[in-house]
Amino acid sequence: MESQFPRVGRALALFVGVAVLVAGCGKLADTGAKDTGPGRTVAKNDGNTDKDAEGDHSGWWCDEHGLPEEVCDLCSKRFRTAEKAKGNWCEHNRVKSSCFKCNPGLQEKYAAEYKAKFGKNPPPIKG
Repeated sequence: MESQFPRVGRALALFVGVAVLVAGCGKLADTGAKDTGPGRTVAKNDGNTDKDAEGDHSGWWCDEHGLPEEVCDLCSKRFRTAEKAKGNWCEHNRVKSSCFKCNPGLQEKYAAEYKAKFGKNPPPIKG
């Protein structure tokens, strides 16, 4: 008869691994946010230093910066680094295609996407 422990152990290890991955994937910009909330990383605009900060980045929308998480270069160091390597970078030290200063209508475009998805206006941008 096969022991149930190895099966349970693998399931527990998988659960813990997924929990760690989910808890550690959010990043916040260093725009004066307080350094609270364990498990959150702040990506400074220069992209060189990360530190803990509050914020939940597990959803579709970045409340702090007013755009979808997948294109928020202030929260996602991986996205920022990849886009910078492609040359998609502007004088505001942002990913050019996500920069509201370089693309004046972009904030309204993302707000319309939010409203279409959730049926209400997006929350005000923090900071």
